[in-house]
Amino acid sequence: MAVHQSTHRGSGFRLPSFRRDGAVSVPGSVEAGALTARACVFASARVLMGFVFLWAFLDKTFGFGYATASGKGWVDGGSPTEGFLGHVAVGPMESTFHSWAGAVWADWLFMLGLLGIGLALTAGVALRLAAFAGTVMMALMWVAEWPPAKHLSDGSASMSTNPFADYHVVYAVVLVALAAVSAGNVFGLGRLWARLPVVRDHAWLR
Repeated sequence: MAVHQSTHRGSGFRLPSFRRDGAVSVPGSVEAGALTARACVFASARVLMGFVFLWAFLDKTFGFGYATASGKGWVDGGSPTEGFLGHVAVGPMESTFHSWAGAVWADWLFMLGLLGIGLALTAGVALRLAAFAGTVMMALMWVAEWPPAKHLSDGSASMSTNPFADYHVVYAVVLVALAAVSAGNVFGLGRLWARLPVVRDHAWLR
């Protein structure tokens, strides 16, 4: 008697998912309220990314002594953009960034961006907007550091660790991925946010 093997092979190892009632669901299935391993990982990544932006906002606002020295915070009269943009020393937008450094509009736009993106990610709402705004911010910061350059404008070594895939690119990709998988639905307010009439009528607000 011949033994016939299935021509359909598994796509690899998958973790099972667990619903809140303790039952095991089929890997790959989508069920409302299901806590899959994948959903938990994305939710954790979302919260961590949110804290990255929120911490940057808080440190630049109050000067906790990390990236922003004590007494140099925004509330103390310091400029959140002057230090970074004023020291741009490479890239095609070097002079443009210098002209933006310390401008009131640049400070407000940058800080509101950090706060808005951080709150959206932490709460799990408006992830598409957060992904768009965060990607634009990361792109501008990437241009400001200009990783492809081996040397700065003064001829010194740029110390770039990778000419293309630096952390700005990674952050942007993660933001887009979080929005694409609706990562705010687990450990977040994503489902409640999606039920709001204005959000239902305008998908770009999700």
